[in-house]
Amino acid sequence: MEILYVLGTVVSIALRLFILMLWARFILDWVMVLARGFRPKGVLAIIVEAVFTVTDPPIRLFRKVLPPIRLGQVALDLGWFLTMFACLILLRIIPSWV
Repeated sequence: MEILYVLGTVVSIALRLFILMLWARFILDWVMVLARGFRPKGVLAIIVEAVFTVTDPPIRLFRKVLPPIRLGQVALDLGWFLTMFACLILLRIIPSWV
């Protein structure tokens, strides 16, 4: 039973870190939209690359399942939202599993 508790704690911490990276991705996406000339340098470039490398696979998975919705001239991409929603649901399920 103690092994399940440790496993649940590790998964919970990993999910919380991933959610933090998703928020960083959200902020970076908006910075790149609003400041077209944004080019990170040095340590910031490494952090940005790490955030995009970690968060891209699940977001792309949800984009395949539900492609961006066209609303006239604008496309509503729900990949980030669905990834965050899935992480939050998993975070709520894990304490009852342990």
